[in-house]
Amino acid sequence: MSPSNIHKDFPILFSEQQIAERTAEIGRQIDADYAGKSVVLVGVLKGAAIFLADLARSITVDCTFDFVAVSSYGKGQKTSGAVKLIKDLDLPIEGKNIIVVEDILDTGLTLCFLRNLFEQHRPRSLRVAALLDKPSRRLEKIEADYVGFKIPNHFVVGYGMDYAERFRNVRDIRLMPPDYPEMH
Repeated sequence: MSPSNIHKDFPILFSEQQIAERTAEIGRQIDADYAGKSVVLVGVLKGAAIFLADLARSITVDCTFDFVAVSSYGKGQKTSGAVKLIKDLDLPIEGKNIIVVEDILDTGLTLCFLRNLFEQHRPRSLRVAALLDKPSRRLEKIEADYVGFKIPNHFVVGYGMDYAERFRNVRDIRLMPPDYPEMH
């Protein structure tokens, strides 16, 4: 089997269609919550890029987007526990309705870090949209306002989520086998 198709052996957790349907539902929820207002979607790179693009196309209220990049993972499956900002926002957020768009709410360390950072800039509102929520791993008290799917404590790849920068382009969300060998 070629390395590019190895993910075909990974079990599908959520299909491309399930993700599209749930993303559209979240878009309608955001439209209802922000009717007549504008929002700024702030994507957390790199994992949330695909979810943000699909979510933005599901939203009909006036919206713009920006991106931040943080690091809390090395090249494996374990968080380092320390979050650092790699790329800050490009535009001011004071007085704006901000929705932080994240691929997965896991330990909560990244989103707590970002929430504290963004609140210093006094946005009008600050909410979180997470495609996946893994509450069993939570270390910080934080919940998403919009959640695609709650999942058990499994490592997942696809739809923007990676393992050592691989598998982001897989169209569905798949379970990474626990015995998957380390990549070199």
